[in-house]
Amino acid sequence: MRKLIFAISALALGVSASFADPQADREGLMKANGKAMGALSAYVKGEKPFDAADVLAQLTKLSDDAQKISDPALWPAGSNTGDSTASPKIWEDAAGFQAALDKFKADTASAVAAAPADVEALKVQMGAVGSNCASCHQAFRVKKG
Repeated sequence: MRKLIFAISALALGVSASFADPQADREGLMKANGKAMGALSAYVKGEKPFDAADVLAQLTKLSDDAQKISDPALWPAGSNTGDSTASPKIWEDAAGFQAALDKFKADTASAVAAAPADVEALKVQMGAVGSNCASCHQAFRVKKG
């Protein structure tokens, strides 16, 4: 019984520690998404020769992060303090924001499931994923400066 209590306590501590600073955690995920999108854009622009393994790795990173970023624990009310670019609209239109996150999850999951075999296929997938990012940022992000 003591082992069970210890295991539950450790799990609870790990879950609460994983989002100890939701604003910093989600900003880290967004920066990682930007890095993955940048890497994919280099292929689309012809700046790098197409590498199917790396493309799949970047798309998988986006998909994994989409799962994490849609966790409501990352978006508690009042967590857009300081230098945050999170718009108050996130909390004012929680259903619309969740719909945008769900679309991002679906778009990235589809991109991984249909791993592009060439740059032309990647362009199509980047169009869907990129437009999703752009529309969400337009509606739910405050531009700096």
